Amino acid sequence: MNRDYTAADAAFMRLALDEAKKAAAEGETPVGAVVVVGGEVVAAAYNKREQTGDITAHAELMAVRAAAAARGDWRLSDATVYITLEPCPMCAGALLASRVGRVVYGAKDPVAGAMGSVVNLPRYPLGRSPTVTVGVLEDECRTVLQDFFKKCRK
Repeated sequence: MNRDYTAADAAFMRLALDEAKKAAAEGETPVGAVVVVGGEVVAAAYNKREQTGDITAHAELMAVRAAAAARGDWRLSDATVYITLEPCPMCAGALLASRVGRVVYGAKDPVAGAMGSVVNLPRYPLGRSPTVTVGVLEDECRTVLQDFFKKCRK
């Protein structure tokens, strides 16, 4: 894991934040994800668990599914996935299984984070592991989540 990121990483994370804000506007936990290949966005998504009743409708899973469908291949070794919140174990496992080349996330998840906070799935010998970059626009990503849950508690 590293904390060094580029201006392009920040720009793509802003797109993921836009997705997270869409989720919040629809009453979903505000997490957004963007899949980028060769500097181009191939998929973007946000959490839709409440809308769909599907526990697997996490932003990163939906984005990876859309990217795989758009490309006609589940192998995403040349892709970078930008996510506003550290992936949970389910999502981290899917990212590893899809052979994503790089994962970039904003805020750490101290409850269910599976790419460094609670557990670090990429460290296990489960095949090829992505490069992981953490803390991209971390404060903005955390604020979107905190603001959403403050409103929910009122």
